[in-house]
Amino acid sequence: MYKLNYIQYPKVEDITFLASNTLETLKNNDFVEEKINRLKKEFGFSSLYSFKFSDDGILALMLKLKGKILVSKGESQAIIDAAIRYKNLGFDLDFISIKKDGTIDYNEIVQAEYIFISPYIVDTYINIDIDLVKEKTNALVISNISATPFFRDCDIAILDSYKLTGYSFSSVLFHNELFEEQYLAQIDTVSIFEIDKAIKRFFPITNIKEKFKALLVEEFQENIYFFVDSNKTLSYTLHFGLKNIKAREIIRTLALSDIFVTNGEGCSLGLSKPSRIIQEMGFEESESRWALSLSFFQELNDEEILKIVKTISKKYRQIRMLND
Repeated sequence: MYKLNYIQYPKVEDITFLASNTLETLKNNDFVEEKINRLKKEFGFSSLYSFKFSDDGILALMLKLKGKILVSKGESQAIIDAAIRYKNLGFDLDFISIKKDGTIDYNEIVQAEYIFISPYIVDTYINIDIDLVKEKTNALVISNISATPFFRDCDIAILDSYKLTGYSFSSVLFHNELFEEQYLAQIDTVSIFEIDKAIKRFFPITNIKEKFKALLVEEFQENIYFFVDSNKTLSYTLHFGLKNIKAREIIRTLALSDIFVTNGEGCSLGLSKPSRIIQEMGFEESESRWALSLSFFQELNDEEILKIVKTISKKYRQIRMLND
């Protein structure tokens, strides 16, 4: 099996949770508290907050904030949906656009109290210059670091449990006494332990991206399209489009050959919805349906890479023939 959609759909591990890790009344819960304190120290924050990574959960967080909020349109759909609801309630919120080349429009970053902006854009995984963001605003930077869990240059960090574990547990937010402290009983301890294990398994492979790209270009020639500069994306991801087919068609047929790729975020199910990010960049919906994303967490030799590329090419030609 070749799992090239890891960052959207991580390998799901069996849950093994000891009774000693649960919270019980009338006893010391030292083991759980030690785990929480170790994570806070590891990420460099004084407080930990568990919440549901959904538009309801993000909206609840936004309502706790005071002041103007900026939101990059390159964030996860849950954050975008929450931001739209927050703005519709009459609160002060502005969006930051994505330009044709896939980068955010840094000129739209203004002074605010908070800015939801991650070190990458979802789907394409274009890198964002957080240092430049901080030069343009004094806002507290709130980042979803699920695809870059070792990133520390933000004021508030979010770890999405679904992106890391494959389970819809509560997600985790690290902060420095921004929110009221949660009682220990309010913290999702299962989520804490599973996210911690997922981070320990997070070992992306960075030395095969260029091999994949070169073989794809050689194989597909004029039928491949790069929506973004692959040199500006996370080092273990590759984003491209295969012209004149719908991504869901090749995603499904490749799965039959045990090759798993995706067209975007987990919440789009990888099958039915075209990439919102590509449309934000100004492409037509039909073009956005070409988009595919690969993430590399599996060591592959040259023979395996060639086999995967040749299989993608074969399935692509079959789909084109059926569609003509």
